Amino acid sequence: MSHLTEQHYPSVKELVLSARVLAAEQPWLCRLRRIGTSRAGRPLQLLSVGHATRAVLVVAGAHSNEPVGGPTALHLARQVAADHRLRTHTSWHFLLCADPDGASLHRSLKPASLLDYHRYFFRPAGPEQPEWAPSVLPPDQLPPEARALLRLIDELQPYLQVSLHGTDLGGTWVQLTRDIPGLAEPFAKSAAELHIPIETGTSDAAGWPVAGPGVHVMPQPGSEVPFPSLPEDVTRSTWYHAHRYGGLTAIAEVPMWASDLVDDTHVHPDPDAALHHVSQRLRAQAVQVEQVLSRARTAERYAASREGRFDAPHPLAPLLRATRWALDLVPGLADDWMLPPPVGATMTYVSSIDAFGRRLPLRAAAMLLRVLKAAGDPTAPELDRLVTRWCEEFATAFRARWVPLEHQVEHQARTVLTAAQYARVAADAA
Repeated sequence: MSHLTEQHYPSVKELVLSARVLAAEQPWLCRLRRIGTSRAGRPLQLLSVGHATRAVLVVAGAHSNEPVGGPTALHLARQVAADHRLRTHTSWHFLLCADPDGASLHRSLKPASLLDYHRYFFRPAGPEQPEWAPSVLPPDQLPPEARALLRLIDELQPYLQVSLHGTDLGGTWVQLTRDIPGLAEPFAKSAAELHIPIETGTSDAAGWPVAGPGVHVMPQPGSEVPFPSLPEDVTRSTWYHAHRYGGLTAIAEVPMWASDLVDDTHVHPDPDAALHHVSQRLRAQAVQVEQVLSRARTAERYAASREGRFDAPHPLAPLLRATRWALDLVPGLADDWMLPPPVGATMTYVSSIDAFGRRLPLRAAAMLLRVLKAAGDPTAPELDRLVTRWCEEFATAFRARWVPLEHQVEHQARTVLTAAQYARVAADAA
């Protein structure tokens, strides 16, 4: 499960420095500007290449634990700057990191293993995620990162927005707010060439229409949802904001560690029993984390974080808020997975939910562990043993293998370019 540790994801500082160099080398073509400020006062930097009115917006770093988007954005910016055909009728705009505060807390930029990745893990609570916040918060309570992204979409009115995401362990897939005819075949070809499995039944898109292997189209508003406990309204997210200008959004996912179990389209022999097991394990693991949290002497100190405020004063408070948010999702999801599964549920569908069920308590435990270690809390060693065991079990169960960073970036970049090409054709034909 280890890999060459000289491979690393660039930090936000490194991304901005590289973008600044590109803009300085070709000032007539490239521009780097600040389009907003984070909660903690960090700049939100946009790199633009080209001057055409028709625009593509590429968003990186919306989830701090998914750092592949930054190097992909830079790779694409260099490609567009070097190839005039890509910018003849299109300008390209790269938001280098949508959540620099989150990126400052997720410090796993050179992970040697799944355990190493979780040692420095951070993913903010849903209301603090810039793309997701509008789906769970009223407009007057949005964090500044979300407001800046919405303003940027209003300014550029992109015919295509692409959000660059990644998963820790699994396969690659695409989610679309509206279908892009023709995308599925080159997407599958790229994944095959780079030995990245396609996650054909991701739980992120359970029950959605499928345009091809791993290409999922978001259902129309009001459609029945597979997991009733999840509170968000995806149509209010920043992904749908481009629709008011005739555009659409593609979310491109690529794994850090691949599992060949996630592209098995055979019908599962007993999905009901398998999902019952996942549900029970999820509840049990969440209880273990809750028990440590209840005994931790730091819990009282950080009690304000339970309120979900953005202004909790301690620098580690976001980790505890995120821990609490993840744990609060568990009871509803565990109930959802006790419901009858869809007819013909595949092996990959069950595997994806299995991974989701492992991921949620593991992330909560990993973030809480960082808080407890920083405070010297006596409960930290107990939680450390849980995180270590769960990482090992996750990696072993899914036969995890590292995807070289250059392959992660190349596949994601190809997906963006293909989506831009076919979305433009569809827009011109409309």
